[in-house]
Amino acid sequence: MKENSAKEPLPAKSVLIEIAVYGVLVLIYSTLILSFLGDKVKEVYDHSKTLYAAVALLLMVSQGVGLDFLTSWLLRLVKRNSK
Repeated sequence: MKENSAKEPLPAKSVLIEIAVYGVLVLIYSTLILSFLGDKVKEVYDHSKTLYAAVALLLMVSQGVGLDFLTSWLLRLVKRNSK
Protein backbone atom coordinates (compact mmCIF):
# COMPACT_ATOMS: atom_id res chain seq x y z
CA MET A 1 0.00 0.00 0.00
CA LYS A 2 1.26 3.48 -0.76
CA GLU A 3 2.15 5.74 2.13
CA ASN A 4 0.57 8.74 0.43
CA SER A 5 -3.07 7.76 -0.07
CA ALA A 6 -4.12 11.23 -1.27
CA LYS A 7 -5.00 11.42 -4.95
CA GLU A 8 -2.69 13.33 -7.21
CA PRO A 9 -4.25 16.40 -8.86
CA LEU A 10 -5.46 15.94 -12.41
CA PRO A 11 -3.28 17.51 -15.08
CA ALA A 12 -4.78 20.51 -16.87
CA LYS A 13 -4.85 18.55 -20.13
CA SER A 14 -7.14 15.91 -18.61
CA VAL A 15 -9.47 18.53 -17.19
CA LEU A 16 -9.70 20.36 -20.52
CA ILE A 17 -10.37 17.11 -22.38
CA GLU A 18 -13.07 16.19 -19.88
CA ILE A 19 -14.75 19.59 -20.16
CA ALA A 20 -14.71 19.43 -23.97
CA VAL A 21 -16.10 15.89 -23.99
CA TYR A 22 -18.82 16.79 -21.48
CA GLY A 23 -19.83 19.81 -23.58
CA VAL A 24 -20.15 17.80 -26.77
CA LEU A 25 -21.95 14.92 -25.09
CA VAL A 26 -24.42 17.18 -23.30
CA LEU A 27 -25.21 18.89 -26.60
CA ILE A 28 -25.76 15.53 -28.33
CA TYR A 29 -27.77 14.18 -25.39
CA SER A 30 -29.99 17.27 -25.24
CA THR A 31 -30.64 17.14 -28.98
CA LEU A 32 -31.51 13.45 -28.87
CA ILE A 33 -33.76 13.80 -25.83
CA LEU A 34 -35.62 16.72 -27.38
CA SER A 35 -35.93 14.92 -30.72
CA PHE A 36 -36.99 11.49 -29.52
CA LEU A 37 -38.48 12.00 -26.07
CA GLY A 38 -39.68 15.61 -26.17
CA ASP A 39 -43.29 14.79 -26.97
CA LYS A 40 -43.44 11.89 -24.50
CA VAL A 41 -41.93 13.99 -21.71
CA LYS A 42 -44.45 16.76 -22.49
CA GLU A 43 -47.30 14.24 -22.23
CA VAL A 44 -45.99 13.06 -18.86
CA TYR A 45 -45.74 16.69 -17.74
CA ASP A 46 -49.34 17.38 -18.77
CA HIS A 47 -50.59 14.19 -17.12
CA SER A 48 -48.78 14.21 -13.78
CA LYS A 49 -46.30 16.69 -12.37
CA THR A 50 -45.07 14.16 -9.80
CA LEU A 51 -44.37 11.53 -12.45
CA TYR A 52 -42.70 14.21 -14.58
CA ALA A 53 -40.40 15.11 -11.68
CA ALA A 54 -39.43 11.44 -11.29
CA VAL A 55 -38.82 11.03 -15.04
CA ALA A 56 -36.77 14.23 -15.19
CA LEU A 57 -34.71 13.14 -12.19
CA LEU A 58 -34.14 9.72 -13.75
CA LEU A 59 -33.02 11.33 -17.02
CA MET A 60 -30.62 13.66 -15.21
CA VAL A 61 -29.10 10.91 -13.07
CA SER A 62 -28.71 8.56 -16.03
CA GLN A 63 -27.08 11.36 -18.03
CA GLY A 64 -24.62 12.04 -15.22
CA VAL A 65 -23.73 8.38 -14.76
CA GLY A 66 -23.42 7.80 -18.49
CA LEU A 67 -21.26 10.86 -19.06
CA ASP A 68 -19.04 10.00 -16.10
CA PHE A 69 -18.56 6.45 -17.37
CA LEU A 70 -17.85 7.62 -20.91
CA THR A 71 -15.40 10.37 -19.96
CA SER A 72 -13.57 8.08 -17.54
CA TRP A 73 -13.22 5.50 -20.29
CA LEU A 74 -12.04 8.13 -22.79
CA LEU A 75 -9.48 9.53 -20.33
CA ARG A 76 -8.12 6.02 -19.67
CA LEU A 77 -7.89 5.49 -23.42
CA VAL A 78 -6.03 8.80 -23.90
CA LYS A 79 -3.63 8.05 -21.02
CA ARG A 80 -2.95 4.55 -22.38
CA ASN A 81 -2.23 5.90 -25.87
CA SER A 82 0.00 8.72 -24.57
CA LYS A 83 2.35 6.37 -22.71
